[in-house]
Amino acid sequence: MAAVAEQLGREPRGVVEIAARCVCGRPTVVRTSPRLPDGTPFPTSYYLTHPGAVSSVSTLEGSGLMTEMTDRLPGDAELAAAYRRAHEDYLAARAELGDVPEIAGISAGGMPGRVKCLHVLVGHSLARGRGVNPFGDEALDLIASSWSPTRCTC
Repeated sequence: MAAVAEQLGREPRGVVEIAARCVCGRPTVVRTSPRLPDGTPFPTSYYLTHPGAVSSVSTLEGSGLMTEMTDRLPGDAELAAAYRRAHEDYLAARAELGDVPEIAGISAGGMPGRVKCLHVLVGHSLARGRGVNPFGDEALDLIASSWSPTRCTC
């Protein structure tokens, strides 16, 4: 938890486990409770913490990629179905940690109808593995030259 606090620059809240790690062992993604200790509902189950990953994904977000990704959904039934499955996976994994009625049916990152936060989608891909979140996987491919889970930049 000390490493996560260092990465975030603050004390982490509601962390239940490290969901993905750098090849050196440091945290990359944390899994958080759907309800924070103060009672606040928190839909973001997978939270990207690795500074290099966060920076690389932020650069992608600044490029307008999320709009382009969202615009592809209506014209690509296979992609839309895969993204819906990612949404359902996210909800199922969060339900393992408890029921929070205030966020029922709401996943994160804009799923399943739009792409709102690549940090969440990349965190989901890193935590659950490739093939679960198509946009998280795509973003990981796009940042591979600046950050990759297969090489340490800590």
